[in-house]
Amino acid sequence: MKAVNERPQRAGVIVADDDPDVRTLVAIAVARSGLELIEELSEGDSAWEAIQTFAPDLVVLDVAMPGKTGLELTRLIRSDADLEDIHVILLSAAVDEDAQRAGLEAGADEYMLKPFSPRELAERLAGLAEHLLTPS
Repeated sequence: MKAVNERPQRAGVIVADDDPDVRTLVAIAVARSGLELIEELSEGDSAWEAIQTFAPDLVVLDVAMPGKTGLELTRLIRSDADLEDIHVILLSAAVDEDAQRAGLEAGADEYMLKPFSPRELAERLAGLAEHLLTPS
C-alpha cells in the first residue's frame, strides 16, 4: 500500500467503471502507456475508498456508475487537499455539450466519449503522467 506522500517508480492509476468491458479497455490503455494499474473497481463508493487509500496519480472514472458518480468523485478529489493534484479522466456516453461542460467544471482534466480508442486513451494517460514520473 502506497502512503499519500510516497512517489511510485511509475505513475499509478485507479479505474472505476461499471462495465467490465470498459475496465478491460482502460486496463489495456494503462499498460500501453507504461503506467501502473493500482485498482479496477465497478462502482463509485469503493473507488472513493481506493482513491483515499492509494492516492493515485491518475484516475479514470465513468461519469454514470452505481454509488458515487464520476462527477461526484471528481468534486471530492478536488476538495481534498491531499488528493487535489490527482489527474482525472472522465468517460461518458453523454455526447451533449452540457454533460462535457459539467465534467470539466467538476475539475476533470480530460473528458472522453464512449466508445473510445484505447490508443487515444493511452496517449492521454501518458501525456498527463509525463511530468509525474521521476527520471531514473
